[in-house]
Amino acid sequence: MTVSAVVVSHGHADEVERLAPALRADVDELLLIENLPGSVRGEPAGARVLRNPQPLTFATNVNRGIAATTGDLVLVANPDAVPEPGAVATLRAFVESRPRAGIAGPQMRWPDGRWQPSRRRFPTVGGTLVRRTPLRLLFGTYSQRAHYHLDERPAGPVQADWLLGAFLLMRRAMLDEIGGWDGGFRHYGEDIDLAYRAAAAGWERWYVPDAVVVHDYAAVIDSRFLSRHTWWHLRGMARFVRKHPERLLRV
Repeated sequence: MTVSAVVVSHGHADEVERLAPALRADVDELLLIENLPGSVRGEPAGARVLRNPQPLTFATNVNRGIAATTGDLVLVANPDAVPEPGAVATLRAFVESRPRAGIAGPQMRWPDGRWQPSRRRFPTVGGTLVRRTPLRLLFGTYSQRAHYHLDERPAGPVQADWLLGAFLLMRRAMLDEIGGWDGGFRHYGEDIDLAYRAAAAGWERWYVPDAVVVHDYAAVIDSRFLSRHTWWHLRGMARFVRKHPERLLRV
């Protein structure tokens, strides 16, 4: 199966220059989307560049990348998520081995080598309020242990509710069936929504720890309560609940 990689850059020219060579050798097609002027320098070797006349949402850019590529599998990578050698090949081989694997994600690590929780459970309203408000100070890590699978470090592939959207390998047949990403999400929540709709359509989502990606994750909403990112996250979760109101019944 062929792999097309899509990287959306919104002011991350330095990161793109580091990531592009790491991806170029392991994918069949590399597409860089410049969402803000100057976010991709020149025309990097071995890659095509799409330059937006005005910024679009992340999910809209991903859909634009899906439409502009031809691979059987589509890899979406954030500029700050750099795969270790063999990571893409490992994900590709795994998806090839499971016909209903629609999404596969790697083990993620911080730049200092620490494990980063990227396999997560579908959110509940109560859990989201605790994690994203000062209630987090009262409940501490208790409110996050189950959601982030903090007590689990699987050595082999395991299924997931959803996976952090910073580095995902997706089957094009699945994307075609469920209608791609939802461009109505401003920022945050679109990866949860994608996995939720995939699950509803019977597609599997897998965490594959043998594939390792170094992710310099800013995690703004995990460290600050009041910021524009907090507002974007709440808007994203509100959209998710409007689309999937049955989640209101989950505790």
